[in-house]
Amino acid sequence: MLTSVRYLDLILVMLALPVFLAAGLPLAGWGVGGGVWAAQRALQISLDRKAQASTDPRTVVGVLAASMIGRGWIVALAVFLVGLTDNEAGLAAAVLVVALFTVYFTVKMVLRPFDVSPTTGASHVKGAAQ
Repeated sequence: MLTSVRYLDLILVMLALPVFLAAGLPLAGWGVGGGVWAAQRALQISLDRKAQASTDPRTVVGVLAASMIGRGWIVALAVFLVGLTDNEAGLAAAVLVVALFTVYFTVKMVLRPFDVSPTTGASHVKGAAQ
């Protein structure tokens, strides 16, 4: 159950398509916003695994910091570029990305205490189910 909740933002991308269609919003906004969000999440998962596999703290911090900054720039540039070609699509993509980030961040903060430590295998919450 917790695994599906962790990817609630990606589920929301799919649920946003019928909303875009019903509201007559530009599909370019959904395609760019949802597409770049899914791409940056895939990149995040890959880079998080690389950081967890490293034993060098500088590598871990470098990979995670570069990942956060780089993914933010990728999303912002994609929204900006679609907005240059079509203002409505850019606005729709921006609103979608803000909604996705809000869901992602909220879920991440709520589930943080239940994350299992990669070094000890223990949960951060005493008595949490493993």
